[in-house]
Parts: sequence; structure tokens; C-alpha cells
Amino acid sequence: MPTVSKSAEVLPPPTERYSVVRWMHKNLFSTWYNALLTIMMLALTAFLVRGILEWALTQARWEVVSANLRLFLVGQYPVTALWRIWACVALLAFLIGMSWGIWGRTQRGGAIAFGALPFILAIITSDETSRVALLITGIVGVVGYTLSWRWSGALRRVSIIGWILYFPILFVLVSGLGADDSLLPPVPTNLWGGLLLTLLLTVVGIVCSFPLGVLLALGRQSKLPVINWLCVIYIELIRGVPFISVLFMAQLMLPLFLPGVTIDRVVRAMAGVIIFSAAYLAENVRGGLQSIPRGQYEAARALGLSAWKMTLLIILPQALRAVIPILVGQFIALFKDTSLVVIVGLLDLMGIARTVLAQPDFLGLQAEVYTFVAFVYGVFCYLMSAFSQRLEAQLHTGR
Repeated sequence: MPTVSKSAEVLPPPTERYSVVRWMHKNLFSTWYNALLTIMMLALTAFLVRGILEWALTQARWEVVSANLRLFLVGQYPVTALWRIWACVALLAFLIGMSWGIWGRTQRGGAIAFGALPFILAIITSDETSRVALLITGIVGVVGYTLSWRWSGALRRVSIIGWILYFPILFVLVSGLGADDSLLPPVPTNLWGGLLLTLLLTVVGIVCSFPLGVLLALGRQSKLPVINWLCVIYIELIRGVPFISVLFMAQLMLPLFLPGVTIDRVVRAMAGVIIFSAAYLAENVRGGLQSIPRGQYEAARALGLSAWKMTLLIILPQALRAVIPILVGQFIALFKDTSLVVIVGLLDLMGIARTVLAQPDFLGLQAEVYTFVAFVYGVFCYLMSAFSQRLEAQLHTGR
């Protein structure tokens, strides 16, 4: 039996750990110029943080947010039907908390930011009903996160089924179902607004544009000239015009293509978001398809797989895994680009902010209003980014 030399043995990883002082010496004060830069940046950071905290705690008038929190969250949605919105929010908090505990345990910063958001909003709101609903939402999210730590294996399938059923339930609850005297009377979409409208536009844009973008990317890779040309024309035409132009086209021209059919303004805006996002997503997916080595195609054909099975089981999963960062970056950009729907008369979160600033009691409070709006956008964008990083780690992207 051949012997293995000591030099060829697999050595365990090093166990040396740095203390806080040693880490600071190695990374912040290793040389005199690094120490100088560290001191300068610390002084600048302290100066900026002190000024921001002094303004936020002593000078800012946050009553503009507390008095209009319902407008920021749901716009002019009827007060009598707000329980439907809070039911959707509580269910969403439970699903996010449960999913985060199952798949994102290492991303504790995102879990803390998500869990703290309802409690922060409950503190600053002046409406007693909204405060109670926000507190219940926060508690439900924490319960979902706690349960996932104890029964993560059993709740995986429950979480997946819950996410699949959530969006149909959301639209039924928000839009209503049945007559005006039923349990869920319909709510006109012209009353939807604020964060509710922003999230609906984003979710619909992501869910519907993703399969369309994948099909366009596959069509552009097709060897059939007609399909290839049609996909190329669509992608290059939509990517060559601004998003505002697509929104106006959807608002003004979509009814012309469907004469006799009444199309709601919100639905037309959703169609514009889907059309625009699918073109950019198609190019991102096409980049992933082009990164797949030729040997993968040859190996799939050697196994006797048909073209569709090769694409769905071998090529497309690898391509999507390679472009996860840019896909999530596009979804984050889409979430922020929904603020442009104010141009076509819809009041999303940014539109509500402009409406609030027009109130006589809150003139000149742009800093407070836009700081709050930036905080809300920042929390949701960070959640998407943290989920992307966790997904990349689980799929071993880059290896």
C-alpha cells in the first residue's frame, strides 16, 4: 500500500483569529498614511453624523409623516376596507419572516431591518388604528421568523406554497370581489396609491416580465429567422426609447389596439412596466446564455435530450444562475422607476410625497418627507439585495 508523505497530507484550515485591536492595526493603522486616512475619515463621518442626528432629533418636523402615514402607505384607499390591506401586509410579513429564517439565516442585518420597520412606523404614526395594525404586523413577522428556526425543514414546502398563493390572494383582497354589498366590495383603482401602488407595480412587473424576457432571450438565440427578427426588433425598439415614452404609449395607444374594451389606468401602467422591463431582462438573460460553454450543449445532446429539455434542464438554469446579480439589480431599478407613473396621473409613493408637500400645514418640509421616502425605498432595496446575496451563496455563483 503506497504511503502518503506528510507534505501531501490535507492540512486543516488555520485557526488563528484576530482580536479587535489586531484587526484595526492590520486594516486601519498598518502604515502612517493609512492611519492618517482613517483618522480623517472618522472625523468627517463624526461631523456628518452629528449634523444629521442634530437635525433629525431637534429640528425636523416629523409630524408631517405621522399625520399622513396612511396616505404614504395606501393612498386614498377607503378606510372601511383597510382591514384587507393590513391582512395582506400581515400575511406578507409572516411569509418574509418564515422565508428569511429558512433560507437567509446568515443575513441577520436584513432580518433586523425588516423586523424593525413595522415597529418604527408604529412609533411615528399618530393614528391609533394604524399603530395597532403595524404592531401586529411586526409581531407576526417575528413569529414567522421564530417558527422557521424551530421547524425549518417542515416549513419549507409551506413557505413555497404560501408564496405561490399569496399574489392571487393579494389581488382579490385589494381589488375586491363581488357586488358592492358583499364582504369584499370592489375598490376602484383610482383610489390605490402610495407604497401599495408602488409594490403592486413592482411585483406585477417582475412576475410577468421575467417569463416574457426569458422567451425573448431564447427567441433572439433561435435559428429560425422570423422568430429571431421579431425578438430583435422588439428588444431594440423598446430599449431605444425612454421609460416615460413606453408609459405614455401604454396609456394612450393600448385602448386603440383593443377597441370596445375598457382598460383601467393602473392596468395600462402595469402593461407599460412589463413591456419595458422584459426587453432589458431579455438582454441580461441572453448574456447568461452566451456564457454557457459549448461543451454543455454537446453533453446534453450526447445524453439524447431534445432541444427543449436541453434548454430547460441544462442551459437555462446555468444561464440564470450566472446573471442573478444583474437580474436583482434590474428588479431594484424597476422598483425605483415606478415613481415615473406620477407623470401619467398615478400617485405612487413619490406622488403621495408631492401631494403631502402641497398641504398648507406642511409647506417647506421637503427634507423630512423625502428622508422618510428614501428610508422606505432603502429598506426594500436592501431586502432584495440581501436576498440576492443569499441566493448566490446557496447556488455557489461564481465557482
